[in-house]
Amino acid sequence: MRQWLPFACAAALVAAAAQAAPTSAPLLSAAPPPPLLSAPPPPSVAPSSSAATPSSAASSTCVEHVPLGKDRPKLTEKFPARGESGHVLTLSLTLEHGKGETVLPGGFQLQTEDPTFRGLERVGLYLPDPDGGAGPVLTRTEQGERATTHVEISFVALPQKPGRNVLVVPALPITVARASGDVIVLCTEPHEVTIEDPIANASNPMPRPNPAARPEREEWTALKNALMVGAGALVLGALAAWLIGKWLRRPRPVPPPPPPRPPWEVALEELFDIRHAGLIAEGRLAEHFDRVSDSLRKYLGARFGFDGLESTTREALSVLRDVSPRVAPLDAIETFLRQADLVKFAKTVPTADDGDLALVRAEHIVRETLPTIGVTAAGVPTTTLPVAVPAPVEARPAAPVGDDEFAKWGPKPNAPPATEPKPPEPEVKS
Repeated sequence: MRQWLPFACAAALVAAAAQAAPTSAPLLSAAPPPPLLSAPPPPSVAPSSSAATPSSAASSTCVEHVPLGKDRPKLTEKFPARGESGHVLTLSLTLEHGKGETVLPGGFQLQTEDPTFRGLERVGLYLPDPDGGAGPVLTRTEQGERATTHVEISFVALPQKPGRNVLVVPALPITVARASGDVIVLCTEPHEVTIEDPIANASNPMPRPNPAARPEREEWTALKNALMVGAGALVLGALAAWLIGKWLRRPRPVPPPPPPRPPWEVALEELFDIRHAGLIAEGRLAEHFDRVSDSLRKYLGARFGFDGLESTTREALSVLRDVSPRVAPLDAIETFLRQADLVKFAKTVPTADDGDLALVRAEHIVRETLPTIGVTAAGVPTTTLPVAVPAPVEARPAAPVGDDEFAKWGPKPNAPPATEPKPPEPEVKS
């Protein structure tokens, strides 16, 4: 007996120490249920003095706080007693409070380091992502000066061990904000729930098909940035295209017309064409005189600034007499125009020689009225009218008896040129 006594004493001491030491068993087990998050201790009774501190109830996951002198809002809770692993458990809360108070003003938010969050994970309960469509739901109704707020908080039971598990939902803080700025913190009651496996009652469970696909909310940043850049590029491209099109359609200055040809060049060309038209050979003398007269009239009008074709002989001569310096062949011009009027209006019948003589005199008038090119003292060439030097008046021979051609047409040139004469070279004044 004496040999076994020390061993018996040692065994008793080890048993006592084991009973005194805290258990290290896991929080979650099948049966018997382990000591999980226990209910908060009963609130301490504050002294009935008016200077008492605000009432509070404390637990490992929630500390209740009600300001001094304020009534605690009525809180009604509802939680299922049984559930299945992997399924949702909903905690329904109903609060009756004042109209100026707001339940969960900032939403139901738990941080990863929050004791409440840690306490839920320890018992195997997890809060789904609020952005996934399973976040807390708040419904508020008002009636008079009172309001009722219904809160539904969802949990997903995921026990660490298979089989039946008994979980205890710890106390959760519910915040109520008052209009005065005070904050009331209410703690829910711990709720015990029995979690069964979804296939616990099936004798021969078979794999079930995957549930129907659900839309996944994902922010595709790359696509959003690409669309924004593409939209900006389209807007800039459209603006650039509009600006380029507007610039291409802008009114452009009309190019200046080519300078008009000198009237003497045009007149000499027309007279050259009349000479080779063959009107005299065909006997069309009236048409020949008409074309020569129109060509000379058009030239005189363009040369001295009047409408030669629409002006009468009197009007044309009136303008030519006012030209300064005086037009040298003015007498020849007057004689030619009056004789042409006789053929055109008096129906005087000219001869072939008269037609040749009229063409030669028209060419002579054009060449006599060519401008003179001079040079100023600074060496700048200028174009002026020929100097009005009166030509010596030759005595007109007496007309032979019975010959009225001289009286009608004037003296004929001594020898008409066989070919078209070249215009004289312009005089250069030094």
